[in-house]
Amino acid sequence: MDGGQTARARAAWIQRWPVLVAALWWGAVTAWSFVAVPLLFAHFNNPAVAGGLAARLFQVQAYLSVTAALLLLLWGRAQRGRGEAGDASWALLPWLLLGALAALVQEFGVAQRILTARQTGANLALWHGLGSALVLLQWACALRSLWWFITRRL
Repeated sequence: MDGGQTARARAAWIQRWPVLVAALWWGAVTAWSFVAVPLLFAHFNNPAVAGGLAARLFQVQAYLSVTAALLLLLWGRAQRGRGEAGDASWALLPWLLLGALAALVQEFGVAQRILTARQTGANLALWHGLGSALVLLQWACALRSLWWFITRRL
């Protein structure tokens, strides 16, 4: 590649990496929440074992959601700083913050209660339902972010 092609390739990568981050965020939440975790419970005879493994997957998913949201927030700030795509950070801001907040509440507020509900006598259905709602909210936020990039950037 000559210098011009290298510069164009670099510019294309800088323009497209947020799309990749949004796609990976949505894809990971989709794969883990709607495929991997149900398969764990379908193939393990012991719900405690499947639940422990599912908790680890949801923990990784929560950190991935927070990381993806932060990366996209930083991208939006950089775009605003350059005067490019001025509506980008404002259009995505509520979705990114909501997705990160849902992940943090899931990880630090709900996950442990789900794991210990049987031992402590807590309402497992309530905590499981709340955890599922938070995962669904992360999925929706990731999808909205990805959809924004697909319709605006490509």
